[in-house]
Amino acid sequence: MADLGFGLMRLPLRDPDDQTSIDMDTLKVMVDEFLDAGFDYFDTAYYYHANSSERAIREALVERHPRSSFRLATKMPMKLLESEEQQEAIFREQLSNCGVEYFDCYLLHNICRSYYPTAERLHTFDFLMRMREEGRIRRLGFSIHDDAEFLERVLDAHGDHTDFVQLQVNYLDWDNPDTQARRCCEVCESRGIPVIVMEPVKGGALAKVPPEVEAMFAEAAPGMSPASWAMRFVGGLGCVETVLSGMTDPDQMRDNIRTMRDFRPLDEREMEVLGKAIGIINASVAVPCTGCRYCVDDCPKAIAIPEYFSIYNDAVNAPSKGLPPQRFYYMNLVGRHGKASDCIGCGRCEASCPQHLPIREHLRDVADMFEKYL
Repeated sequence: MADLGFGLMRLPLRDPDDQTSIDMDTLKVMVDEFLDAGFDYFDTAYYYHANSSERAIREALVERHPRSSFRLATKMPMKLLESEEQQEAIFREQLSNCGVEYFDCYLLHNICRSYYPTAERLHTFDFLMRMREEGRIRRLGFSIHDDAEFLERVLDAHGDHTDFVQLQVNYLDWDNPDTQARRCCEVCESRGIPVIVMEPVKGGALAKVPPEVEAMFAEAAPGMSPASWAMRFVGGLGCVETVLSGMTDPDQMRDNIRTMRDFRPLDEREMEVLGKAIGIINASVAVPCTGCRYCVDDCPKAIAIPEYFSIYNDAVNAPSKGLPPQRFYYMNLVGRHGKASDCIGCGRCEASCPQHLPIREHLRDVADMFEKYL
């Protein structure tokens, strides 16, 4: 049975406009409940929550619980690296940020076509293998947002010293020709490399499904949440060892704990229901953004890209076709961020997008829908 991991990219915030304003009281409650339920895997990264996630988990977890009671993973930020010396400095900084002497799992963060040349030029795999030999890393892997062909290329070069691969897998991406979740899982399974799943609920999108789908799920499995269907799908895959969920509040955590503690994979009848649900969901999503916020870090105009896409999706799927009430949320956001039409077309956002979305095109759609009300 797959394990449940606590992803630390979408932590509870006191101020939704400030990614560093982590609600530590709520996070401590969640950490304690997670451990009390028998789970112990925590996954963070150098630039999650504007570089504050690692320090937050030090306060909420490391300083409050014995080191033997949890496993901690973090990642080398490939898009920031410019020199070999820098990657060693960042690694030491991460040990300090997290307050630990070693990481149970350590990953190269998003080894895709854009950042793989950096890893090769700076000998990042070699550096991290040295850290493993020194006992600073127990298990070494990488996360990747790319196709199966490129995954095979990386594993051909580095598979002998790869302990696991972290993949984006969920039922919407399973047969998606861009994400290629099924094919990527098959590549790992053929090599005997276990998979850690990220985005099993697709940034929360699969926790809030269309009413028609929610009714289908409720009839087929009374009492089970839409999110539980997503977790059960990935947890039932044979190659998966851990399912990460970016849990934002205690209720989300409790739902995931219920699902994974008494785990039951989807049966044949439920898989048929899921197949119908996938068609309905795909037809309803205008912009399949997961809200990871990588695009925001690189935007020179400080455009609130994930927030704009979220309210745009809400407006497109609203039952009323009159004036979209979401326009007020857009108007509030542009008071603190760049407008969608402020996009200068530099393309940095698209280079950073794990979903490979045509962000510039979607921003024009957002501007067309909302900016006539400004």
